Amino acid sequence: MRITKYTILVGTLLIALQACNNDDDGGQEIAPPRDRAEQQIAEAAILKSYLETHFFDTIPNPANPDYNIVIFDTIAGDNKDRQPISESTLLQSKIVKFEEVDYTLYLINFNKGAESTRKPTFADSTLVTYSGELLYDLSPDDDNKNDGKIFDSTVTPIWMDLVRVVPGFRQALTEFSGASSASENPDGTVSFSDDYGNLTAIMPSGLGYYSSGTTSIPAYSPLIFTMQLYKINESDHDADGIPSYMEDLDNDQIVIDNDDNTDGDTLANYADRDDDGDGTLTKDEITSIDANNDGFISSDEITYYDDDGDGIQNHLDKDDRSIKN
Repeated sequence: MRITKYTILVGTLLIALQACNNDDDGGQEIAPPRDRAEQQIAEAAILKSYLETHFFDTIPNPANPDYNIVIFDTIAGDNKDRQPISESTLLQSKIVKFEEVDYTLYLINFNKGAESTRKPTFADSTLVTYSGELLYDLSPDDDNKNDGKIFDSTVTPIWMDLVRVVPGFRQALTEFSGASSASENPDGTVSFSDDYGNLTAIMPSGLGYYSSGTTSIPAYSPLIFTMQLYKINESDHDADGIPSYMEDLDNDQIVIDNDDNTDGDTLANYADRDDDGDGTLTKDEITSIDANNDGFISSDEITYYDDDGDGIQNHLDKDDRSIKN
């Protein structure tokens, strides 16, 4: 069985996955963002055409022999008989609602991941390798078809906080799971079984950086991410006993917005140790315990209280401050 060996790095998100800042505008007026619904319609047609006129190949990765590089090319000339991506049995799609617009996220499922491992939630931490590229080459005259497309990649697994990545990256990974086993080697590296999640996500700009742009990622660019998912850690960013994904009060799978900030301070609940700002820490207003010792806190392992019976749980109610632990 092939084994992946790497030193695990705890990393922060690089340019490919952080919110991009616009380049210096040189004093010029910045155009307002385009209407999302209209842009979605235009890009849906672009992606449909791309899937119908392009095929993909996998080639060995010289920097990492344990997974392949995915190459996309046009069905033409010597490749005129190749199967389009749209007809591949590996292609799946997922509707993702973001900013009140329904987007189609396309997924090429090379390997779903081990059935024995848990899929990440939209707020978990994931150990991944990935490559991010543009739909089309910025330097089409270059013989290397990927030189002008790839804007970021890593062949060494790094931890990525799904709260902070672009929506398409986040929503793609929640459909996959990690490897079934891992072991530490004498040299300090870690080996993973080869049943890890392996996928490519093709997304409209509305699930990427949309109107933000840099020299390597133009505004309104559809994106392609190829990802390998090795391991998941359930995130509790503020260590209050409530997993971060459970602090999504408005159920939009985004925990950083104002709708998830009970006390209206500078921190959304997932990062706030005192969600209601009553002076009693959230962890002291609930009872949370990993009863089955599986490393994950499920909803039935948390006890919430409502001392004054007003239908609002103590940790979200300034009127209830009693310490329960």
